[in-house]
Amino acid sequence: MIVKICGITTYEDALLASEAGADMLGFNFFKKSPRYLTPEAATLICDRLRAELGERCPLLIGLFVNELVALISAITRQVGLDAAQLHGDESEALLKELRGIGFKAIRPQDKAQALDDAAYFKGTMPTDDRLPSLLVDAYHPKLYGGTGESASTEVALAVKAVAPRMMLAGGLTPENIAGRIQVIQPWGVDVSSGVELPDQPGKKDAAKVKTFIAAARGA
Repeated sequence: MIVKICGITTYEDALLASEAGADMLGFNFFKKSPRYLTPEAATLICDRLRAELGERCPLLIGLFVNELVALISAITRQVGLDAAQLHGDESEALLKELRGIGFKAIRPQDKAQALDDAAYFKGTMPTDDRLPSLLVDAYHPKLYGGTGESASTEVALAVKAVAPRMMLAGGLTPENIAGRIQVIQPWGVDVSSGVELPDQPGKKDAAKVKTFIAAARGA
């Protein structure tokens, strides 16, 4: 089970998640997010983490929302990211411009929209098997992830049937992750708010991170 800990804002939390067994760390470059991190701050964290962990360093993923390709590419190079997660209303054409380093997060309202989205992005799913084909997050009319709401089981299963590596996000917690995995059997899971300290977006709770990863792997 691939586990991504998203919304990392400090080196201490990056190291904590890495040592707990996370396969991916997510850094949020959407300025309206409470977990927003500047490229400069992310560079310092990632450079230090790579120096400390070497080959044991998790994949480093940047989260972008409706951003220009040129800026996504520039930040990816500056920080040394392994991939870009596109969490807004990006087009297939934009993903193609990223030449395989990007993957799409979708927030479909229902099964029909989920299948339409999966078909639309089929040609741009990463060939790198370390990355998700698609990430499925909970639908929200205004917010782009980090809502704490759960993605529909029906939607997740529909996408899983057509995407070889479906990553599940939305409302996951240490308490519910095992059950969600048992029902949906995703390729990977992505958590942000579910492993944070109360009312402190971006600040991870060490016990929750460790419990979440252990529960995900033991499901």
